[in-house]
Amino acid sequence: MKETGTLRLPELIAHRGYAARYPENTLIGIEAAIQAGARYVEVDVQLSADSAPVLFHDRDLKRVCGVQGGVHEFTLEQLRQFHAYEFGRFGYKFANTPIATLAELCELLQRHPRVTAFIEVKQESLDHFGIALTLKHIASELRPIAQQCVLISFSNELLLTARNAQQKGWHALGAVVEKWRERKREIIHAIKPEYLFCDVRGLPWFGRLHLEGAQLAVYEVTDGELALRLAERGVALIETFAIGEMLAQLELMRGAAA
Repeated sequence: MKETGTLRLPELIAHRGYAARYPENTLIGIEAAIQAGARYVEVDVQLSADSAPVLFHDRDLKRVCGVQGGVHEFTLEQLRQFHAYEFGRFGYKFANTPIATLAELCELLQRHPRVTAFIEVKQESLDHFGIALTLKHIASELRPIAQQCVLISFSNELLLTARNAQQKGWHALGAVVEKWRERKREIIHAIKPEYLFCDVRGLPWFGRLHLEGAQLAVYEVTDGELALRLAERGVALIETFAIGEMLAQLELMRGAAA
């Protein structure tokens, strides 16, 4: 959270990279977000059939790659033959964009040591490979940049396992919820997350937002005025697909308040 005079500005997280302008979870989209000024990025991770972590959100490949089947049904070599170009949004503009690997993200972040990445583990991998194996492979890839990464998930069981294995490299965790009231679950208190992510649609309309020991992040927001109102209520981070546009909006608001 930054303050300009009496104006409280939230930090921004590039949700799946610069997803408003580039295919989501791709290296070109993440690089573009960083070049636009993002200090925080968020990506989704799943395991291939041969347990290689790749950046991918959906349960199946159809929307992003135009291919039937899920990530876990293909080896990494097979996945690398597909293209993450999101034809429905961009046509053939990004036709040669490959599915990115977590190892490639690691290399990118090593070139940008001031950028923090929120790594969201998707349920699909937990269903097919289990928590222990999924965590093992993701932790192995992230080891060189562990201090730049925060593990996040909707799976509280995964987060609790990671918390109990903290000596293996997990230094910060983030719970993800759809409804604000879910923060009261006993397991979330057991996890003691450093971050809590909540869907903006699941927030109460009014009142202070607070969870002891955690920074609050809200997704998905593309309105600067809404971001400021949330910051006034206690939200520290705003997750947005439109990182460049949101940074520009907040900069204008900063100038107006100066």
